[in-house]
Amino acid sequence: MTQLIRTIDAHVGGQGVRLIVDGLPSSDGRSLAARRQRLARQFDYVRRALLRPPRGDQGLTAAVLSEPLTPGAHAALLCMDADGYPPLHGESVIAATTIALERGLIFVGDAGAETRLVFDTLAGTVVAAARIEQHSGSVRVDSVTMTNVPAFVAAAAQPVQVNGRELRVDVAFGGVFHAIVDTEAIGIPLDGSRAPELQRLGIDVLKALNADNRFTHPVDSTITRVRALTITSAPRDPEAHLRNVTITAGGALDPSASVTGTSAAMAILDAMGLLPEEQHFIHEGMTGALLRGSVVRRTQVADRPAVVTAITGTAWITGEHTFVLDDEDPFREGFVL
Repeated sequence: MTQLIRTIDAHVGGQGVRLIVDGLPSSDGRSLAARRQRLARQFDYVRRALLRPPRGDQGLTAAVLSEPLTPGAHAALLCMDADGYPPLHGESVIAATTIALERGLIFVGDAGAETRLVFDTLAGTVVAAARIEQHSGSVRVDSVTMTNVPAFVAAAAQPVQVNGRELRVDVAFGGVFHAIVDTEAIGIPLDGSRAPELQRLGIDVLKALNADNRFTHPVDSTITRVRALTITSAPRDPEAHLRNVTITAGGALDPSASVTGTSAAMAILDAMGLLPEEQHFIHEGMTGALLRGSVVRRTQVADRPAVVTAITGTAWITGEHTFVLDDEDPFREGFVL
């Protein structure tokens, strides 16, 4: 049997996103958590095939649009990565918004200077405001500002034992739980030539943090585990406040500034009284791409102070693909070395 999977690909700051537009069965009316369980149980081979060689690589993420669940939402968005199905991947929201509007996957009437899309995600409802330009009658998305779910600090200066030494990391939620540490603490500079060391450290830190399952969202108990380590340093771009790289629990390196990581970093800076007031917080990725964040409002998540952040980035469509999954192909589901 041969199965065809069609995707439209994009990148945000160098982070590749693969939006699945055809080849998976339509969703039913069940909860988004039930849809994720169905994907993981019956169709996880699609995730593995698209995010592993020879069709993909570990650094890619993927997402699929499905029917919305809440009133006013345009679609539900389920995210995938090398580690499974994270509650939210911010670059996927920016990429899906761009692809949906430029390729007409979501109809919103006449596109004005700004078009607003609402997505149901496993982390909650997010709003994407796309800045639109018209080029020869076609829609071009110049940038997308994503208003995220509330971000909050889960643990400050959390001790973690790694390779015989103790590190202290801050843990914050920005759509997923991020551990955040700076390069002075780990002794490895934020340089592309040191990427393998950064990845190994990230995997070790996340394994240690998740060994006792201590991190659970205080309102949604289905959101658990620290899924990423964000490593920060002084910026190279004079416009930026911090430079960073993110390592996921699956071992992938995200070279963009990371949308959820930016929200998490802003929550930590706000708790420390260091968040720039009434101006953008600018996060620089290893590629040099910038994300611009601002505080929309302050709120609470259970008893924790939280900030609702708006993060602005740009996605670029890189290709449209039809992937062939052949039952007789020994690498139908990809491979891991």
